[in-house]
Amino acid sequence: MTLPNEAVVSAPLPERTPAPAYDFAAAAEAVMLENGFHPGFPAEVTAEVGRLRKPSLRDAMDAHVRDLRSRLWSSIDNRSSRDLDQIEVAERLPNDVLRLCIGIADVDVLVPKDSATDAHAAGNTTSVYTGPIVFPMLPEKLSTDLTSLNEGQDRRAVVVEMDIAADGTVVREDVYRAVVHNHAKLVYESVASWMDGHPPRDLRSQFARLRGLEEQLLLQQEAAVRLRSVRERAGSLSLESVEAQPVVVAGRIVDIVKTEQNRARDIIESYMVAANGAMARFLDTKRVPAIRRIVRSPKRWDRLVALAADVGEVLPDAPDSLALAGFLARRKAADPRHFPDLSLSVVKLLGPGEYILERRMKTDRRDGHFGLAVTEYTHSTAPNRRYVDLVTQRIAKDCQAGVAVRYSEAELMEVARRCTMMEDAARKVERSMRKKAAAAWMRDRVGESFMAIVTGASPKGTYVRLLSPPIEGRVVRGAPSLDVGDTVQVTLVVSDPVKGHIDFTTAESDVDRKLARSRRKKAMAASIAPRVGETFDAEVTGGSDKGTYVRLVDLAVEGRVMRGQKGMTAGDRVRVTLTDVDPVHGFIDFENAVVEPRKQDRLERKRQAAALLRERVGETFDADITGVTQKATWVRLIDPPVEGRLVRGGRGQTIGARVRLLLLSVDPVRGFVDFALDS
Repeated sequence: MTLPNEAVVSAPLPERTPAPAYDFAAAAEAVMLENGFHPGFPAEVTAEVGRLRKPSLRDAMDAHVRDLRSRLWSSIDNRSSRDLDQIEVAERLPNDVLRLCIGIADVDVLVPKDSATDAHAAGNTTSVYTGPIVFPMLPEKLSTDLTSLNEGQDRRAVVVEMDIAADGTVVREDVYRAVVHNHAKLVYESVASWMDGHPPRDLRSQFARLRGLEEQLLLQQEAAVRLRSVRERAGSLSLESVEAQPVVVAGRIVDIVKTEQNRARDIIESYMVAANGAMARFLDTKRVPAIRRIVRSPKRWDRLVALAADVGEVLPDAPDSLALAGFLARRKAADPRHFPDLSLSVVKLLGPGEYILERRMKTDRRDGHFGLAVTEYTHSTAPNRRYVDLVTQRIAKDCQAGVAVRYSEAELMEVARRCTMMEDAARKVERSMRKKAAAAWMRDRVGESFMAIVTGASPKGTYVRLLSPPIEGRVVRGAPSLDVGDTVQVTLVVSDPVKGHIDFTTAESDVDRKLARSRRKKAMAASIAPRVGETFDAEVTGGSDKGTYVRLVDLAVEGRVMRGQKGMTAGDRVRVTLTDVDPVHGFIDFENAVVEPRKQDRLERKRQAAALLRERVGETFDADITGVTQKATWVRLIDPPVEGRLVRGGRGQTIGARVRLLLLSVDPVRGFVDFALDS
């Protein structure tokens, strides 16, 4: 993205009628009902929860319950999260051992088995997140209040305690009940920014308020690194999910954004995997039946082999989690920015998990969790949001108290079956609502073309996700040759928010040639990736409205000139610098090696501006329109005087107009500052 040198006077972009406000709540409730959920709470549940009061901690204190409120517990979660299921604390022991404690909300104490609330939760089995609308498994008085491990509150918890040696092995485990106190609710993005050396204001204020919190986070980070090292040696897959969510302002969709992985999310992921494994082993020692979470070996291993081959890697013919983990680790190190799209393809090919009943009297472990490379794994860390976790918690508490488990094998088999079924239904609801929201937002872009990655290919249909915006849809024509992981250009032909249909086509007569070219470009990108920043002699091969392209003189590599291409014509010899490589999609980007100092200075100013606004994403600003072209609309904020691009709502704007903007995203590396019209 580049800003014009000065205000550009041109005809305004053709105005399009803004999409009307979209009734998310009504649409989401209808989809919930279609998929077998009961989105509201019946009268008996409302009455039962209405009678609840905060449990007395005096009653909770006995020989089996520890008072751990003085420890510096904290949580790391989404900024908007209110149903906090777990908190963490770590300490260093002699012999370089780290003790990590995961406190899990004791939901069972207020939701007894066979109560009306429990019966409703057993039917839905999970909270469902549809963007701005959340359908909680438990009423909010419970999930966001009485059973949530909220900051500043004393709460009952089930604690999973692990002693972690320097090599990452867990040398001792324990599960017990306790009373805990969350001293700080931390946010993923803030902690990740601190880990990258840029502590934001909110975290700095918490460090000032709580002595020892920064040191505590350093310990927790070290514990996570140790745990992850063991998983990696065992063949655990390093995957990054990319979730697209609508941004809604005043009932209107202004953007679809991606929630991406960061280092703070990695910490909590490591903790949850470790705690769930420890809980499974604890139940194993008690020789009781329990529900286990499994992901079987992928049936489409052949396609994973082909994806690896596209970037010059070799995977064995038979499924091998250790080999796949090594491939993913190398690709993440080589190309971290585009790794989430490779992860998406792998996740789709691995397939979903399921719950099964394991009879602990036997030692047979035929089925495990392929993605995590473990054989003992359960779900226990989210009892506010997943029913199977609540059931596991009850079994653990029974074992810890030395009483008979309150579930029969037949009951547990039914819980496992129901939870697997409703988890699949929840995915359908969330996917449907993402598509409805995306369709409402994209309906004025029918006829436009986009680059996309194939996320599904079966007799039922071929599905893609656009690279930008991150929208998913079905290819209704021109898809026979496409397979998961392919990069292809598609044209939007249908965007229907009522039905949730987003349909694309490809150029049927040309798709095979373009796929072959795309695969060649992926191989080119992988081969030249280590040379980003180097300068090469090149020949201009062509230019169009879509860009200027060059071929390197000494290497069989082609790419696009992203900056400084003005005046280049086919046949020219030029010097270009390799600026970006994307082996996942086959993109290779160059810039003119002779960059004017003023352009370099402007790029540096843009980077500084993006860094300045890093903590203010989601805020609104007054701004002036400074430039309008056929490709973009540019703005300058009144305070601070930062320039950026209006990426949503720019059509029909004129230079000099005063507008109110919502800051969508910033990228301090590339100097991007992107806004949406706040209306």
